[in-house]
Amino acid sequence: MTARRIHNLVSVPGSKSIANRALICAALANSESVIENCAPGDDTEAMIDALRILGVGVERDSDKVRISGNLDLENIREMQLNAKLAGTTSRFLTALCSLRAGVTTIDGDEPLRTRPMHDLHSALRDLGAHVSSISHEGFLPVQISRGAQWQAKVAVRANMSSQFTSALMMIAPRLPSGLEIVLSQDVVSRGYIEMTVSVMRAFGANTDFSDNQIWVSPGEYQGTSFTVEPDASSASYPLGAVAISGGSVTIAGLSRNSLQGDVEFIDLLARMGCDVSESHEGLSLNRDKERPLRGVNVNMSQISDCVPTLAVVAMFAETPTQISGVGFIRDKESDRIGDLIGELHKLGANVSETQDGMVIQPGVLHGANLETHHDHRLAMAFALIQREVDGVIVNDPEVVSKSWPRYFDVLPSFYKS
Repeated sequence: MTARRIHNLVSVPGSKSIANRALICAALANSESVIENCAPGDDTEAMIDALRILGVGVERDSDKVRISGNLDLENIREMQLNAKLAGTTSRFLTALCSLRAGVTTIDGDEPLRTRPMHDLHSALRDLGAHVSSISHEGFLPVQISRGAQWQAKVAVRANMSSQFTSALMMIAPRLPSGLEIVLSQDVVSRGYIEMTVSVMRAFGANTDFSDNQIWVSPGEYQGTSFTVEPDASSASYPLGAVAISGGSVTIAGLSRNSLQGDVEFIDLLARMGCDVSESHEGLSLNRDKERPLRGVNVNMSQISDCVPTLAVVAMFAETPTQISGVGFIRDKESDRIGDLIGELHKLGANVSETQDGMVIQPGVLHGANLETHHDHRLAMAFALIQREVDGVIVNDPEVVSKSWPRYFDVLPSFYKS
């Protein structure tokens, strides 16, 4: 009888995407909320710090956060908020502060000031908010305050960041007539909009998303107890580690019923030749290292945060991989196409850029010093190469504090047999 494979159980942090949405809804709720398994990391801390400055009572005890709710939107004091390097935080706060009577200045560290915000600023102006760029139009820093009258319908280009759409959705219950959002062009990262719908509903909002239209009814958020799922994007790293180096891993508490589209990353690895299963413990992946990895041709527009992980895994496949549909990730924390390819070239990888992605061909790899470009996802993906290729050094590894501060401490546990 064949011995049963024992899966290595790995816990990943709570989803920062879900946590930041829950924090916004809880701040606007009419009573206290408790958020369990709240994500660690700089992005979540930047959100919590900003909510405290805005007057929301927030108490954090490890991964449990208690939020008082009842944000005072009539406060006329001028306030300044620093989102640091957190794009999601800056965009959600910009929309949130458009509800305030007082002027709020939203700013961030220099790399965040280069990330485009134009579509969000434009949509808020269309709705009736006062939005004033301080340095460059469409970028941080920006000043924002409530206007005299709100519109009930707005159009948003959906081929840019889904964060713009989610930001508008979450403030919509507090608008006098609610909001209808019409999404033009192809919707990228649709799963993140669906995630926003689910979190809003958990806090009592009435919202719907069908085809390219979103409806949000006016009303109040209700304080609640909310548990944040394990982060599916972070799960891509232990899964990628096993896909590259062989072995077995189970992501504790993650299931196919996740609110996060990135849970589909595990299915890409199955297409590449790994075995996938699910149990009460979580989602599992294993690979016999003698079994070859196959390349894939995949549109990753709906799971774009996993592009660096797949690109790194693809370098160890025996056939080419083509990633498409992700041209918009050039405007993430880094240029996640150009910067990623440039660093992989240092390793000798055969990678070429396309209009909306890249092609990774099999090749012989060697050691190199890799820059992380202020991007936590590049750092975490590059670290997976070190076990298989001697002489790979990841510079500025501290950038992982954005989403998984202890990443390099727990990385060895990915490989336990």
